[in-house]
This record gives sequence, C-alpha cells and structure tokens, in this order.
Amino acid sequence: MKEIIITDRAPGAIGPYSQAVRCNGMLFLSGQLPINPETGVIPESVSEQTRQSLMNAKAIVESTGATMNDVVKTTVFLNDMNDFSYMNEVYKEFFVENYPARSAVEVARLPKDALVEIEMIVIY
Repeated sequence: MKEIIITDRAPGAIGPYSQAVRCNGMLFLSGQLPINPETGVIPESVSEQTRQSLMNAKAIVESTGATMNDVVKTTVFLNDMNDFSYMNEVYKEFFVENYPARSAVEVARLPKDALVEIEMIVIY
C-alpha cells in the first residue's frame, strides 16, 4: 500500500504529483527544485540552487523519520554539465560517507528555468 508524503518544510508540488510516495519500506522523492518553501524564491547560482534542492529533499526525507544516511540513489538533473563541479562541492556537504548511488545528467530545460533538480530513493 502506498502512502503519499507531504510536508510544508519543502515546496509543494507544482503539478499533478506528490512530493514523495512511501511503499514497502521505500521512499521515492519527486525531483526537488531549488524553491525556498518560505519565500518561493529560486537562488541564482548553481551552488545555492543545489543547496536549496538538497535542503528541500532532506526536509521531505526527515518528515518520514528517515535520514539522509538512508538515501540509496539520487539523480541530479543539470541545465549545464559545466556546472557539475559546483553542484558536486555542495552535494558532498549532505552525504559524508557511504554515499548513495548517483546519476547526473544534463537536460535541455528544467521547470521554472531552474539550473538543478534532484530526486532520491530512500530505503529504511
């Protein structure tokens, strides 16, 4: 049975999808845009957008009682792969050991013209 996860500590869905879905000990997070949930503002730099996207994802993960240590897979969508190193510097602040598996892909465009979007899978 699936459970829809919603928290006001992360931006609400901007379409017909859930922030996350929990099912059979797994948590699937939708891609998190770098929208500040309090102000609705998207930061300008890739570094700050990465930080905000990860903070949003962390808020959703923690709202279920899980932690970032429970994340087993992330996918990072970048508007420009030349920004990979900036994203990676911030990313490593959120995952310090026993890193999750990760894919990073360049995409033509992201919602709200964001520079980064991050999705996760958590097992706990």
